Parts: sequence; structure tokens; C-alpha cells
Amino acid sequence: MGDWRVRLKARNLLISSCREMFRHGKAPPTWSPRRLCSATMLLLEQITVERDSFPVATYGIGSLDWKSAFTGNPAGRWRRTSRPIIKEAENVWRSAPARHLSFLVDAAAYYACLDSTFDQAEEQIWITGWDFDPRIKLRPDGPQAESLGSRLERLAAQKPKLKIRILVWAMGPIYSGKSLRLFRRQQWAAHPQIELRFASHRALRGSHHQKLVCIDDSIAFAGGIDLTARRWDTPEHAAENELRRDPDGKPYDPVHDIQVALEGEASRAIGDLCRSRWKASTGEEIEAPPARALAWPNGTVPVLEDCPVAIARTEPGSGKRRGRQEALRLTLDALRSAQSHIYIENQYFASGRIGQLLCDRLQEPDGPEVVVITTRSSHGLLERIVMGGNRDRLVRRLKRADRYGRLRVAYPVVPAADGSEQEVIIHSKVVAIDDRFFRVGSSNFNHRSASLDTECDVAVEAANEGQRAAIARVRNGLIAEHLDIEADAVEKALRETNSLVAALDRLNTRRRGIRAFDGIDDDGATSLVWGTEIVDPQRPIRPFYRTHKLVRRWIGQLFALLTRLFSSSRRATNSATESEIKPSGSGRKK
Repeated sequence: MGDWRVRLKARNLLISSCREMFRHGKAPPTWSPRRLCSATMLLLEQITVERDSFPVATYGIGSLDWKSAFTGNPAGRWRRTSRPIIKEAENVWRSAPARHLSFLVDAAAYYACLDSTFDQAEEQIWITGWDFDPRIKLRPDGPQAESLGSRLERLAAQKPKLKIRILVWAMGPIYSGKSLRLFRRQQWAAHPQIELRFASHRALRGSHHQKLVCIDDSIAFAGGIDLTARRWDTPEHAAENELRRDPDGKPYDPVHDIQVALEGEASRAIGDLCRSRWKASTGEEIEAPPARALAWPNGTVPVLEDCPVAIARTEPGSGKRRGRQEALRLTLDALRSAQSHIYIENQYFASGRIGQLLCDRLQEPDGPEVVVITTRSSHGLLERIVMGGNRDRLVRRLKRADRYGRLRVAYPVVPAADGSEQEVIIHSKVVAIDDRFFRVGSSNFNHRSASLDTECDVAVEAANEGQRAAIARVRNGLIAEHLDIEADAVEKALRETNSLVAALDRLNTRRRGIRAFDGIDDDGATSLVWGTEIVDPQRPIRPFYRTHKLVRRWIGQLFALLTRLFSSSRRATNSATESEIKPSGSGRKK
């Protein structure tokens, strides 16, 4: 059951009671024991319910009218000021502690941390992704700049017990157009300790979108960064960077992303998820490696220590198999719980359900501020028409709902050499709620991520002031990166303005910064763009679903009919046989 405790924070009961007694001269005749208890409770400022030293719920008291309190109609009322966002078996798959946790902002930090962790692997390395390109270099600025494929091959040759398993969505290399060579037989993949498999998706138009790496179930990585081309960049996001080139030598635009590094039991949970994905795709069941602790990577500073980590998935249903929508439920619950501000970074911003909830929150008189950092540019004609169109229509809806001026939707830019502005592509998937909740993962704010694709998000919820401060620092650091300032400046502006929107408006003064989506007409359409169900479907596309059900019913009826005919024929045959072998009874003894 755990250790349950209730902590009370109250004002001086004796002084407050005496003041009211002096004011009335004596206790009013209507002051019954019930009202005395009510007045006593009204003196409480806060009640916190804890389980195993973790706050389960906090209750606070609203403004008080002591005159009405003593006449039996207390104006002060109880309201629940906070409740846990993360609820295991409801909006997360599993919650497990992490000894160390760090948010690796941008792929340069992630790739460097991953490269140093590879050297500690002894039993298992799991790589699960939407795309994979063995030609990329984890350290393009290093002295050797070894390709990822060569790195894994050398690692396998050095460690005879090590098994490296890579699971890539079968259509990923085709959709990305960057790693078609992956389908050809390559030297690194021919190593007997390396297995490269391609996972198909049960649902038409669905994809495997999880981006996971797990090493010996001790250190794991999850987030929005695949081990593929056009992902590496530094927090500077310079418009021109000679190191930011794909394996073919072509430069690409600045890109912003984030990955989580975990160490502890939470890493074993990521390993279990990788093994379940492998079994579902290959039919092969792999045992977990023996428990062992790896050293935390050098140069990676843990943001949180000894904290619970929640893992939320998206898995589409198929046939009798039930789907999972934990990631969407967790996001919706987090947005509902926000009191001060909501900070979002996402590649796409086109989810109808999330958009409606944000509209509802903006219409509340005392609702939270909403800041969204997303991508302006769309690649490809269909994405530009559907995803870009739905983003613009959602922004239009939010602007109409923003009656109290608490909304900012923007995209980041950096100065180019010719004096123009270069957009920074947002590929991150971040949700930060007040100073107490932070979610990073692979889920986009679109329809397919909610129920069609496979996704994995990782979230933490603050249990104490130290963890709240750590979450605030990470959020402030992301904002500071976009505005080209220090995180301390963001913290100071927040403290002085008590508003995330006001702080952004005050600090967004440099050539590198964020720009609003000002070109959206407020009087345009707000419904989903035609063709959304094809490009961004909310559920699996089953073009022959009804025909399939009809054929299955016909086949079932046919088999039932054949079974009845066979049973009738068998009974008739048995009856005839029994008649032939039955004694006639007419014979007499001689």
C-alpha cells in the first residue's frame, strides 16, 4: 500500500480565531460545531497528500470571506490545485526509476554521448528507428570521423559476446530517400554478430516511428533523433556549417532536435520494448542480458538523478489485438493540468484533438499561456498542402480562441551570410507544463502519431523543488537557444514578468530569434484540409475492410454449412452401420 502521509500548512489558528471573537464580541449564536469546524478548515492554506514521499495531490484554499464564514456561508472554497499527470496503466505503459537522466539537445550532443557509450557494451545493443543510415558519422568533427557502420563492425569484432540488432521500418529508407543503399548487402552488416532487419507495419499507411537505442539494458536513449542523415547539428544552428553535410557531401538546413539519455531500471524498460518490437517483427524471442551497471558517459551532465521516468507508447490495433494510445492520453492529461504555461516544440502542429484542447484552455479566464515553436517550411507538395494547411488552420483557430492574449506560435530563424534569415527546422517533440512536467519523444502533433504509427515518449514529473528547478532550467535552455541568449536571462525575465509570453516578447530582439506566423488570414477556414485522411490518417486505412468482413462471413457460413452436412452424413452412416451389425433376434437354439 505504501507509506501515506498528509501534510498541512495553516495560518495561526489561535490569533485568527481571537481576532474574529473580538470583532463579534462573542461567538455568534449561529456558530454551531459544524461551522466551527468549517472555519477552522478555512484557516488551512494547503493540504498535500503524499505516498512514499511522492506528492499524490495538493489542495489549496481560495480567497476567504470571514464574515460569511462565521454566518454559515463561507465564500472560501476548496479547489484541487494539482494532481499527478502520470498515471501508470492509464496514460503510460510503465514507470521506472532512473539513476541518471539527461536531455541531449541537438544531435551533436546525442551522437557524441552514444559513441562514448558504445565502448561499454558487452552483451546487447538495440537500435530501433524510422530510418537508419550506416554512412553517417557520429563525430564529424573528430580526428577519425568513422562511419556508423564501420563503428559497429569494429565494435563487434572487438567483443565476441556482443550482439547488435538493428530494426528499421521497411519503408523508412524509401520515404527518406537518403539511405536506399541500406537494402544492398554491405560488409558491416555481414558480420555474424550484427543483425539488420526491416519491420513491416500491420496497418496500411502506418510507420514504425520510435527512435530508440539501448545498451545492455543499462543506458538507453529515446526521443526524436534517428541514426540517419540530415540530423546532426549543434545548438548554434549556423546558417552555414561545413560539418553539416549528408553522406553524399550535400549541405542541409539547420535542424533542432532532442533526445533523452537514461541510466537505471528505466533503461531496462526501453530494452523490453526493443525486444518486444523485435519479436513482433521476426518471431524471435531474445532474453534480457544480465543486470549490470555501466558508467555514465563522460561529458554528459545528468539533469535529474534518482527520479521516476514514465514511458508512453502508441501502437495501432489490428484484428483482435488492442491498440495503445498512451502517448496521446499523456499529452492531453498534461495539457489539461497546466496552470501557468504550456511550452511546445514539435515538427508538426496539426492535431485536431490537441488543438481543440488548447483552444479550450485559451478561452479560460485564468488559463495557462501557450507557446508553440514549430516548423514553417514543408517538404513536398502533399506535405505542404495538407500538413502545412492544417497547421495554418489550427493556428487560425487558436488565434480566434485567444481572447486574453496568452498565445504565441512561432518558428526559429538564424541570420544568413547575405543578411537574410535562415529557418531552423524543428524536429523535436517536446511538451513542458509549468515547472513540473517534461515530455520528450517521437510523437508528433498530428493525427497519425496518435493512433496509427508506433511511437515512444519519455516523461518526468517533478516530485520536489529540486526537480522542478531542473525542469525549468531545461525549458529555459531551449528558449535561450532559440533567442541566442543565456538561460539565466530567460529565468530573470520570467521572474520579473511572471509571464512566459511577456518574457519571450522582451527577449526576442536579436537577429537570431523566433518569428510569428503573421501571414495567416484570420478569416479563413478552420476545418481539416481535404485529403487529410490520406496523408495524415487518424486510423488504419482499410480500403477492402467491408469486403474482407463480408468474405470472412461467407467463408464462416460455408464452413458451418459443410460442418453440418458432414455431421449429418456421419450420423446417417453410423446409423446404417449400427443397423447392419445389430443382431436380428430371429435365430433359435438347436
